[in-house]
Amino acid sequence: MPSLLKRARLPLLAFFAALFVLFTVIPAEAALQFPALTGRVVDEAGILSPEAKEKLTAYLAEHEQQTGNQVVVVTLKDLGGTDIADYGYQLGRAWGIGQKGKDNGVLIEIAPNQRQTRIDVGYKLEGDLTDAQSKLIIENSMLPHFRKGDYDGGVMAGTVNVLRTLGGNPTGAEGIPEPRKHKGGGNPLGGIPFLILLVIFWAVFGRHLWPLFLLGGLGGGGRGGWGDGGGGGWGSGGGGFSGGGGSFGGGGASGNW
Repeated sequence: MPSLLKRARLPLLAFFAALFVLFTVIPAEAALQFPALTGRVVDEAGILSPEAKEKLTAYLAEHEQQTGNQVVVVTLKDLGGTDIADYGYQLGRAWGIGQKGKDNGVLIEIAPNQRQTRIDVGYKLEGDLTDAQSKLIIENSMLPHFRKGDYDGGVMAGTVNVLRTLGGNPTGAEGIPEPRKHKGGGNPLGGIPFLILLVIFWAVFGRHLWPLFLLGGLGGGGRGGWGDGGGGGWGSGGGGFSGGGGSFGGGGASGNW
């Protein structure tokens, strides 16, 4: 048995090493194309009505004035061959949503062609808008509308409930209901089985993978935390709109329909 395990070890190591390169080094080199940050609502996919965009912009501007938090909504034509979590990570890095040092930005993304949506939360807001709260807003406020093709309603409900969770009270949004928790449902273990498998794999093969991690660190320097890679001045200096260099650490949630 020990000899059999030893013979199987090398092919397994090669397999997982190939996966590591595929999912870390190669994506780091991939260049994604991002829409321009033209305002608090960027409707690249063209799914929102003029009335919805105007109302959303007013809600977001009011919230920014009251709290200093910068929340941006973007609809996307395409995700560049990646999923919305990775695309949103890199988009947020390019745009720099939120204030540098305060990291108080939120990015709400909708990709109708891929039927995916996500809420990304800045470092300093992760305690105010948790992953669980983001997931609840997506599942209960956004996806029911999206499944019916009602993008105005889904984006409006999701955005308003993000602002409420952050302590805001959007003027004129009283008729939009808050999300309710479903009874039961879901897997209470979440990603724990995968984490256990990852720990076992690292215990067996970890010492052989350090060279790959070193190579990945040298080759993938283009992807750090969100923040300094993009945004210019805070707010609307010079008559335009821009991020302020806020940083994100992967907090938030995704959903699809």
